Parts: sequence; C-alpha cells; structure tokens
Amino acid sequence: MTGKRTNFLLFVTDQQRADHIGAYGNGVVATPNLDALAARGWRFGNAHVATPICMPNRASLMTGRYPSAHGARHNGIPLSLTSNTFVDTLRRAGYRTTLVGKAHLQNMTDIPPSWPVDPACRLPAEARSAPPGRYDQENRNKWLTDDAHGLDYPFYGFEQVDLVDDHSDLVHGDYRRWLRRCHPGAETLIGPEHALPAPEYELTRIHQAWRTRLPEELYPTTYIAERTIEQLRSSAGRGEPFFLQCSFPDPHHPFTPPGRFWDMYRPEDMPLPPSFHAPGEPPPHVRWLHEQRDRGTAVRHTPALFACTEREAREAIALNYGAISHIDEQIGRVLAELRALGLEDDTVVIFTSDHGDYLGEHQLLLKGPIHYRGLTRVPLIWSEPRCAGGGVVEDALLSTIDLATSILDRAGVPRYNGMQGVDLSSWMHPGRVPEAREALMIEEEGQRVILGFQSRIRCRTLLSEGWRMTVYDGAPWGELYDLASDPIEACNRWDDAGARTVRARMMERLCRSMLEHVDTSPYPDALA
Repeated sequence: MTGKRTNFLLFVTDQQRADHIGAYGNGVVATPNLDALAARGWRFGNAHVATPICMPNRASLMTGRYPSAHGARHNGIPLSLTSNTFVDTLRRAGYRTTLVGKAHLQNMTDIPPSWPVDPACRLPAEARSAPPGRYDQENRNKWLTDDAHGLDYPFYGFEQVDLVDDHSDLVHGDYRRWLRRCHPGAETLIGPEHALPAPEYELTRIHQAWRTRLPEELYPTTYIAERTIEQLRSSAGRGEPFFLQCSFPDPHHPFTPPGRFWDMYRPEDMPLPPSFHAPGEPPPHVRWLHEQRDRGTAVRHTPALFACTEREAREAIALNYGAISHIDEQIGRVLAELRALGLEDDTVVIFTSDHGDYLGEHQLLLKGPIHYRGLTRVPLIWSEPRCAGGGVVEDALLSTIDLATSILDRAGVPRYNGMQGVDLSSWMHPGRVPEAREALMIEEEGQRVILGFQSRIRCRTLLSEGWRMTVYDGAPWGELYDLASDPIEACNRWDDAGARTVRARMMERLCRSMLEHVDTSPYPDALA
C-alpha cells in the first residue's frame, strides 16, 4: 500500500440477484468485468439485505442500521436528514463524496404512505411534520417541471450528485435535463408509447417491458458510466481522497435494455429456476398468488409481485440478463479509466445491489414480502488495491448494514454511535478474527394489504444454522426451510414435528436478534 489515504468506488445496481453474475455460478449471463473484479477480490456468497425494499435498504446501506432503527421502514418514508450516514462521516474526515445515479433516500412520487392513520387518533404535534429539511428533493414531478428544482448539499453526506432516479428509460433527475439540453427531441423516444414493436414479448402487453428507442449511448446506464468517468478524472491529481458511488437503476423492472442488449439473450434459451416446477404445497401467500393467476384475476401491470407463466419468466430473465450485461460493459469502462488515471492502486472497489428479484422463482416475478433467497441474497464483491488475489467467503452471514461499518473501518475513520454492522474486511486479512454472526435477521414492514392477509404485511426472517425461518405478524403459520437439504426452499418444515426443536431454537434467536438491534444508547445516532 502507498502512504495515500484509500479511495472508494462503490457500484450499486437495483434489484439484482446474486446468482445472476458469472462469478456466482451463472453460466448464461455474460459479466466478464464483474467476474474479473471478483477474481482479484473477495466474493461473499451469503450476503443479504437488511430488508428487501429499495428505500429502507438503501437507507440501511447509508446508515449501517436496520430500518427499525433508522426509521425509514418502508417506501414512502424518507430517511431523516438528521440521520448520521457513513458518507457524511467520510466527508467530515476529508473525503470528497460524490454520487452518480440513483439515490432513492426520499420519496420520488407525490403518493403518501398508503397505510391509513386511524382518524379517531390525534397525532402529537411532533408527529405531524418530518424532521427539519426538504423532503421533496427527489420528487419526480418537480424534477421534470421545474428547472430550478434540485438537491440541498450535502445531500446525506454527498457533496455532489448527478441524480438518475426511477427505472427503465423513464428515469428523471439530472439525466433528463442533460438529455433535453444535449439531445433535443430524445425524450420523444422514451416510454412504452414510443417503443419499438416487440409483439413476441408477452411482458410488453402488461407494460413490464418495452423495447426502447433510445440508443445505447443515450440510455441512463451509459450516462451514469460517463458521468462516473468524469468524476474520476476530476478526482485525479487532487490531494483529497474520494468516495464515489456509481448507482445504476437497472436491471430493475420495467425491463428496457437498449439496442443489442434487448435481444442478446433469447427467452426460449433461458432455463427456468429449479423451483419453478418444485413439488409440494407452497405457503399460503404464494398459493394465493398462484390462484389469482390461474383464475385470470392477477394484477400484472403494477410494480407489485405476481405469479407468472413460463413464458413471462423466460422473457424477464432474458431481458434482465441483457440489462446486466449492459451494466457490466459500462462498469468495465469505469474500471479501465480508474487504471488509466493511476488510481487503481489506491482505490477499494465494491459491488453490490439493493435487493434481488424472484425472476420465476416459485413462479413469481418482481419483489414482495416473501423472503426467498433470490430476493434477499445480493452480490457483494470487495476488491482491495494492489491485491495479488482474493478469495471466496461462502458461509459468512453478511448484511447490507455491514458496508457502512466496513468502509469506515477500512478508511481509518471512527464509527459513529448506533452503527449495527460488522467489519467484513476482517475476513480478508490472515490472522484477524472475523466478526462472525451465528444468525442474521431480515426485516420487512409493508405498506399495503396484499397476498390474502387481513392487514399490511409485517414479517421478520432469521438465517441461522443453514435454516431460514420467517414469521408474519398476525398469521398462525410461518416458513421454515432446511437450506442444506432444500436449497430451493420448496419444503416448508414449519409444522413438521421433526423440526420442532430447530423452530424453537430459531424463534429464540430471532427474539434475541430483535433485542440486540434495538437502540440501547441514551445518545442518538443523529447529528447534533
């Protein structure tokens, strides 16, 4: 290592499964740049989200805290502007902090959280307003209609942001302003109403995919890579270290990979997940989705999960792979520039995603409050500068909350109060005792009443001893899977007399984990 302070380049994708990368064993999708990054770094095979929902998990990444601790429990609840983030901690320690791409720490729409407040209850004054600050900074309508609308800096610690929020070719933020300014008329190419014909794709009929007319060079993924490269060039030669986050909105649905990436993979060539035709009785909420599909009453055109057909699953996988290969190509360009600028030997490079997607697993598409591992397990690659070779850590239970802790520890910057993660870099240094977990908790707080439940879904999952257990608030049933003998989570052992001891032990560990992650300090994590 040199005497310089370490830089950090963090890549984040949106809604990408861990097993949709070549380095994680996928033999179909082409991800040569991510595979090379994993080969010279560390690939963690059992990393999971703090919650499989975009806004709260991104807030967990920023704070190193569970949603129940930082308060942004589900989409629509912004992360408090008074929250401590590891990015702001780096900034105050002398780092140049920049975000290019998706933030989603505040609500992007005008739709309030849908779970109603009881009108008979009177809210105290402090509950009627958010903490001080602007919570409309990522609002889509304001970005599209008011050229003066923007972010207040530092934005959760970022000194500069090139914002690219939302999904598909319909993203907003600085990208849309660039498109209007530099490519007049290009906005008429975006959206399903302007898409190229693709009648052979069933997903286009329900607006879960469309063949964008935007060329590859104008697509958001390419723009984000270009702006990231410009930020690297701006950082080169400066005396200050940098933290640069490159955050892609893809491969999240709707699926709109541009140009050659649309048909890079043929749906008919895509293998279905092993669980698609798994035998046995699915749990009640999955069965409810299957019944809705079979009766022809499923809602399939919204962002909510639904039960899919074989053809829909194969199309989604093919288009998802196309988007991932596009991202991989752009990451390769960024990493090539990092080398060309002479920054590679002083920069930690990290790759992860905010959550996964079912993509045909158990005949489901998109995401929701059903904690199959395709949804909760995310890629996590950490590449150290001047590292002759990395390794593979398959069994360590790691979480999104660990990244904040790990980056601060690697930077030599003290942690702040309230952080709940462990330092994953302890796995990378011989002689150090890893901060191992016996169990890992995943939270979920739902907004809506769905899947046959009588109230909004609230659930907690525990991973421990090679098992996965999920309990639902108000439900007399749960889920319990032996992942060693049943890796596709097809046989629910919740009511199995032979698994009663395991279930009891898992319940005790879940209780202890929930207690462990409640704030105990009298001092807040927030800034003074």
